[in-house]
Amino acid sequence: MNTNSQKLSVREKVGYSLGDLAANLVFQTLITYLAYFYTDIYGLSTDHSSIIMLTVGLIAAFGFNPIIGALADRTVTKWGKFRPWILYTAIPLGVVALLAFTTPDFSYKGKVIYAAATYSLLLLLYAANNLPYSALSGVITGDMAERNSISSYRFVAVMFAQFFVQVFMYPIILTVGGGDKALGIEKVMTALAIVGTIMLIITFFTTRERIVPKPEQKSSLSEDLKDLFKNRPWIIMLVLTILVFTTLALKGGSYLYYFENYVDKDRLALFIQPILDSLSAVGLNIFEDDVVSTGFGLFNAGGIIFMIVGITLSKRFADKYGKRDVFAIALVISTLFIIAFYFFPSKSVSLMFISQILHGFFYGITIPLLWAMIADVADYSEWKNNRRATAIIFSAMMVGLKAGLSIGGALVAAVLNFYDYVPKSLSQPESAINGIKLLVSVYPAVPFLVGASLLFFYEINKKMETQIETDLRDRRIETE
Repeated sequence: MNTNSQKLSVREKVGYSLGDLAANLVFQTLITYLAYFYTDIYGLSTDHSSIIMLTVGLIAAFGFNPIIGALADRTVTKWGKFRPWILYTAIPLGVVALLAFTTPDFSYKGKVIYAAATYSLLLLLYAANNLPYSALSGVITGDMAERNSISSYRFVAVMFAQFFVQVFMYPIILTVGGGDKALGIEKVMTALAIVGTIMLIITFFTTRERIVPKPEQKSSLSEDLKDLFKNRPWIIMLVLTILVFTTLALKGGSYLYYFENYVDKDRLALFIQPILDSLSAVGLNIFEDDVVSTGFGLFNAGGIIFMIVGITLSKRFADKYGKRDVFAIALVISTLFIIAFYFFPSKSVSLMFISQILHGFFYGITIPLLWAMIADVADYSEWKNNRRATAIIFSAMMVGLKAGLSIGGALVAAVLNFYDYVPKSLSQPESAINGIKLLVSVYPAVPFLVGASLLFFYEINKKMETQIETDLRDRRIETE
């Protein structure tokens, strides 16, 4: 294996991070708006929305991702294994992301078919782009400290994408659409498709693959799969990822319903006015007059800003205490602030914002660690089996991401349906209000707590991280 310098320049770290910024313009939109888009903009029923998100998502998770992972590991080009996938899928991903959020004037049956078809294509292309992109982090360097560093760069970029989508996107949709949400989201997605495509191309040109498998290393797909299912850390990370993204989709897809149907509008207006005045004083008149969209945006802004603070501290904690222990503790603490939402009265707007900020900070600490731990699992597999299959290891993340997104997104629509939510209605029955409160609190807390408990069985602690890194470095030097 190549043993050139494993240190990365700031240029390469920034270039790599732009790939996740691009991908998350799509991914954060799916988490935040897909259920709302299907029910309250495109006009699908809650049960049909739930079925589409769950069925298509699970097919994508357990069908598309393993295939893409196996193909990417067997790709051989002058550019490496994974970078060509990023380049060739950049434009198609942008086009299909736009199509998935357009609203053609079909019959109701036609709308269902169109939604299912475009969502399927979007998840296929997302897998073909983001799985090789994620696997690239496992071969861009073998230095675990550098890997922690690039994960921090990467997830600061993710937070910027999340900040735009969750803070500014809804007000922009209302503005550019002139109140027509369907037209607004189509215009916004057009711009995001163009910007995202350019960023992915930049990622291709600014990165390189340093960990190159020896030419004599060959393994069959069955051998790779056998290695996977003997790899307990991989299995734990797969389940943990499903649980984490189930929670993200549950609460992320529910907040807009929460603000539109539960939060007291008068108290919200009073709370956000001083913030708007402060922003206006420095020339930042960035929100519409609509109280819900403005409050929703500022609420998300507070959480994301403090997520970024947590991300910046993540590497320091991980280097000192190990990824596993830091991840578990921060995840449990962040969950406590999710549960609190069930107990807030509709007028306790300040408590809602404070809880969101504290949740964001502690969850932010975990964000870079999840992906860095998967890269560690790829090293663990090579350490144990003397064979490296990076992309199929990273398929665990993509399977977990898609499965969690699908389960969580489908649960949003299913729970709303169970509690008698009425799409596009100005008032909701008490049962629907209770269901919405549960969707942003108790239900998303459960997967987080189960995920944290799984880490008791994850054996790659700080001591083992150091041993694996040292042993693999020595092996690579011997095989020069």
